[in-house]
Amino acid sequence: MRRTELNDLAAFEVVAREGSFTRAASTLGMSQSALSHAMRGLEERLKVRLLARTTRSVSTTEAGDILLRSLRPALEDIASGLAQAGAFGAAASGPLRITATKNAITAVILPVLPAFLGSHPNVTVEMIVDDNLTDIVANRFDAGIRFGNIIGKDMIAVRIGPDRRRAVVGSPAYFAANPPPESPHDLGRHDCIAYRLVKTGGLYAWEFEEDGRPLDVRVRGSLVFNDTDLMRASAIAGMGMAYLYDDDAEEDIQAGRLVRVLREWCPLLPGYYLYHPSRRQSPPALVALIAALRSGS
Repeated sequence: MRRTELNDLAAFEVVAREGSFTRAASTLGMSQSALSHAMRGLEERLKVRLLARTTRSVSTTEAGDILLRSLRPALEDIASGLAQAGAFGAAASGPLRITATKNAITAVILPVLPAFLGSHPNVTVEMIVDDNLTDIVANRFDAGIRFGNIIGKDMIAVRIGPDRRRAVVGSPAYFAANPPPESPHDLGRHDCIAYRLVKTGGLYAWEFEEDGRPLDVRVRGSLVFNDTDLMRASAIAGMGMAYLYDDDAEEDIQAGRLVRVLREWCPLLPGYYLYHPSRRQSPPALVALIAALRSGS
């Protein structure tokens, strides 16, 4: 696409937004006649009428509406890219306030923090652990980190980690006294360490996959926590089976403190995404953190 064509498309978006050649020309810093000539040229190249003109206002035609729906997100992406590129030229400084799950912090953020803070000594990072999908605008967060499948479509989301998998684990002593389950349907006969969802008050259902279809199992047991470290420690102590992220359990599995079961039933989960509300004016510190998370350093 030539530069003049991109300029004309950007001018068309301004005319449609302002609903007036006079206001659009003022916004763009050009004459009304030059703007009108550019719009006629755009319509001639596309061989379709984009604007309906009257003596008092300008509105988009049906074809103009179709073009506008695809054009606006593209222009916003370009503006976002320019803003983020420009942010690299500004010094990253100031506080960053982020909401994330505990696993996201330990698995994705903590590994890059030493190098990030070493490269940006004027940045401070505050991380609030929360398993709920927090309203980052209302709660004044710069960004949040959650799985990609639960982030609102009105958010700007950047993938920062691979897909993940859960692990059902128990201690060797527990399985010596209780035959390991062969399928999730056997969990009703086991002492399962449950996780309490603080916001809803319910217990988290263990997620599996059977013949390509989701299978959620409501487990029961003698222990309930809202902290995965306590769940893991209780499982190591032989007090029941726990449902953890595999990276949280991997070291204990390798050391023989925990035994993994039902691996083939545990589906891949969408990877972590960092999300924030605006395509424009991202703080340089946030731009720098996103770059560090995406590169893993």
